Amino acid sequence: MTLAAPTPLYRQLLPARFDDLPPSVRVLHERAGLHRYRGKVEVERGRGVLSRLCAWATRLPVAGRGTIEVEIDSTPHHERWAREFAGRAMRSQLWISDGLLCERLGLVTFGFRLDVVPLGAGHAIVWRVAKVRALGVPLPGCWFEGVGAREYERDRRYRFDVFATMPWIGRLVHYRGWLDVG
Repeated sequence: MTLAAPTPLYRQLLPARFDDLPPSVRVLHERAGLHRYRGKVEVERGRGVLSRLCAWATRLPVAGRGTIEVEIDSTPHHERWAREFAGRAMRSQLWISDGLLCERLGLVTFGFRLDVVPLGAGHAIVWRVAKVRALGVPLPGCWFEGVGAREYERDRRYRFDVFATMPWIGRLVHYRGWLDVG
């Protein structure tokens, strides 16, 4: 008797729509084990004191353009991501809880609701914040309506667009770019 391969996190969360995703997005999220990717990124940051403090608490990247290196260690139960922007690491852990993709970034844990939506001639994964905790304390969801991400494919490359803007604080970060996923 052969055991079925474990189901990756994103396929668990998007079972009916995962196969609608473009090849580079599926490949990135289906691979088990440790994988490394390189690409290009552009990062914009907010300039206010509160913006910088929030960015520090979640270990967001600094402003600039250049190379990004991403290391993903994936199991069916969790993923560890290490993103390297201009020599500075941004690490996070991801897992599923209550139908949400949870991500711990520094002092903050986000619960994201994922969806697959049409984008151009293909489809994209859209991340929307459903809940947030800082140091274990729940924060109001309305503070995070301007936080999210998209993953999609263009020119046969995996693309990402991550943004975080908060009321009274403004932009924390907006970074976008591509990775070669091979």
